[in-house]
Amino acid sequence: MQALWMLLASFFFATMAVAVKIASQWFNPAELVFWRGVIGMLSMWLFARQQGVSLRTGRLGMHAWRSMVGVLSLGAWFYAIAGLPLATAMTLNYMSSVWIAAFLVGGALLAWNPAAGALRQGPLALAVLAGFAGVVLMLRPTMEQQQVFAGVVGLLSGLLSAFAYLQVMALGRVGEPEARTVFFFAVGSTIAGGAGMAVTGVSAWDWGHALWLLPVGLLASLGQWCMTRAYSHEATLVVANLQYSGLVFGAVYSVLLFGEALPPLGWLGMALIVASGVAATVLRERAAPNSPAEEH
Repeated sequence: MQALWMLLASFFFATMAVAVKIASQWFNPAELVFWRGVIGMLSMWLFARQQGVSLRTGRLGMHAWRSMVGVLSLGAWFYAIAGLPLATAMTLNYMSSVWIAAFLVGGALLAWNPAAGALRQGPLALAVLAGFAGVVLMLRPTMEQQQVFAGVVGLLSGLLSAFAYLQVMALGRVGEPEARTVFFFAVGSTIAGGAGMAVTGVSAWDWGHALWLLPVGLLASLGQWCMTRAYSHEATLVVANLQYSGLVFGAVYSVLLFGEALPPLGWLGMALIVASGVAATVLRERAAPNSPAEEH
């Protein structure tokens, strides 16, 4: 059942990205983050009330840290979606597993101790190198199209996601219910998005355009709840790696809805990133029983 929850989460996140790409024609990233938070907060409050789940928490500090890095990742991802082909933006955001593997390799190198197993980090290091080789291949066409900054921001979204994912797992280990976890992230999105709007300004309001904000918030909440549900118990390798099905959904949307054709090197880069992410997850699983969850 956990595998089904992850498949649903990946589908909802990819479909949300479509709504974000369309809505970004009329709303800036701060506005998208704000309305994603408002709609998500309201929907999770109603859901928690229906399920009889209290939204009171004794882990406010953990939620605040998770919300801070998660919102920064979310804003960066929304910016990348607006400026890059959808498949490219999604793939860069899904680099989190590779980043976490890079952290592990870096830690092993800093505390070099062959007796403690540092030398066994070789396969993980190769997975990390393959992932970054995939990034170079995917970003090559964006450099030609003067989209370098959007590509860097998309890469940053994946890096920040790595920190957020670790905190999602920490909240699950201390017993925070899924609805409460999703609700507090929505609260953080609302606050951060509102602060961003004070700096970037507010776009002219049009109800026809504003309707696209509704699927952004609802699909994000559904995806996040399904993802949290998938990781509510010990995550299996199958569940951890099924998150990459979102890239398949995203690639299909990218081609069919937006006519965004990636060159062969771009597809090769995507395949390298997926393969390195799966390999990194498998190798990490040998050292630790749990893998981090996806957060959007």
